[in-house]
Amino acid sequence: MFFGDFGFGGMPGGMPHHRSREVDNEKFYKTLELSRDCSESEIKKAYRKLAIKHHPDKGGDPEKFKEISRAYEVLSDPEKRRIYDEHGEEGVDGNFSHGDASDIFDLFFGGGRKSKGKKRGEDVVTQLKVTLEQMYNGAMRKLAINKDVVCESCDGLGGPSDAFVNCDLCNGRGIRVQIRQMGAMIQQSQCMCNACNGQGRTISDSKRCKSCSGRGVMQTKKILEVSIERGVPDQHRVTFHGEADERPNEIPGNVVFIICQAPHEQFKRSGADLIMLKTIQLYEALTGCTFYVKHLDGRILAVQTPENEIVRPGSVFVIENEGMPVFKSAFGKGNLYVTFEVQFPISRKFSAVEKERLLELFPYKPEQPPSGVSTIVNVGASEVDPEEIQERARVHAHVEHDRDDEPEGNRVQCKQQ
Repeated sequence: MFFGDFGFGGMPGGMPHHRSREVDNEKFYKTLELSRDCSESEIKKAYRKLAIKHHPDKGGDPEKFKEISRAYEVLSDPEKRRIYDEHGEEGVDGNFSHGDASDIFDLFFGGGRKSKGKKRGEDVVTQLKVTLEQMYNGAMRKLAINKDVVCESCDGLGGPSDAFVNCDLCNGRGIRVQIRQMGAMIQQSQCMCNACNGQGRTISDSKRCKSCSGRGVMQTKKILEVSIERGVPDQHRVTFHGEADERPNEIPGNVVFIICQAPHEQFKRSGADLIMLKTIQLYEALTGCTFYVKHLDGRILAVQTPENEIVRPGSVFVIENEGMPVFKSAFGKGNLYVTFEVQFPISRKFSAVEKERLLELFPYKPEQPPSGVSTIVNVGASEVDPEEIQERARVHAHVEHDRDDEPEGNRVQCKQQ
C-alpha cells in the first residue's frame, strides 16, 4: 500500500542497493499531466484539479488518488523534486514521510498537517439556521460566499518578481522596531511595517499587477451547496475543505457551517426522539379521545388514547417509530412522546343530583376530623396566583434586609427583668 514503510530495505543498517539500471524520473510528472519544466504554481493547479476529480469521496479511484497525492508530495517540495529529477522515485524514498494520501488532500485544501514553510489560513466558521422540517426530511441549501483567490495573472506576487525591491523603511524585514523612553526606562516594541504590509518588499505603482492592483488576490463569488442530511443533529458541522480565503504561500483554511436548529412551535427534539405537549379537556381525560398531529413530513397522525384508561395530568404516552430519522441510518427512527396536560373547568356549580351521580362514578370516602380534638375552626380557602406568593416572599426579604441595616441604637430593646 501507498505510504507504508518508506525506509531503505534490503541490506543491514538500512543501506540501499546500488543499481545500474536507468532512472525513471518522468512518472510523477505524467501522473500530474505536467512537463518537467513546470512551475510550482502549475503543480499546485494540476493537483487541485486532479485531486478533486479523483477523490474517493467523490466516486474517484482510491489508487489513482494515492498516485496523484504521492506525485504532489514530491514535486511540491523543491528539495524532494531535485532528488527525484536526479535519482528518480528510489532517491526520495528515504526522505518520504509516513502518512496517508487523504492527509495530503487535507493539507492542501485545509486541515491536517502544515506544509513545510507554509502556514495554514484561518477557518471561517458560521452558523446555519435550519428548520426542524429540513432536519427531518433532508434538504440542500445553496449559499453564496465572497472569497479571495490567488491572482492567476501574477501567481499571487502582485507584479513581476524582478520588479520588487527591499522596503526602505524596514530594510526588508517586514517589521519596524519602535523605541520609546519613559523616564529612566527605554521601551522597545515591534510592529508590522505599514509601508510594505509586513512583506519586506515593495513595488512601484506602475508595475503592479493590473488584475489584482498588486494585492496578489482577487475577490470572487462562489456557491456552496450545504447538504442537510436526514436526522442531522443540532450543532453538526459541515466542512468545505480549502474554501476559505486564499493567500500567497498559504494553505487556505476551511469554511465550516454549524447546523443550528430553529425553534419549532409544536415539537421539541431530544436526540432522535420528538416530544410534544397536548392539552385535553377533563372529559377527554376521563373517557378517552382521538386527536390529530401534523407531522414534519406533512402526514396527519390520528392518535387515540387507550380505551378505559384515564389520562392523568403530566402522563406521557409514546408513539413508536414516529420520531426523527436516526442520523446516517437508512431506516431507523426515534419515538414520538406526547405529554398530556388536562384542562379542568374554570368554575362549575353542581346540583345535588349531579353530585350524587359523580359519587356513583367516582366513589370516595370523605376525610374525617382527627379523633380527640375538642375545637375545630371552620375557614375558607380561595385560589391564588402562585406569583403572589413569590412576590410576598420578595417583599418580606426586603423588609428583613432593611431591619438588619438599622443602627443598634434605633432598634427596640427587650426590657430586662
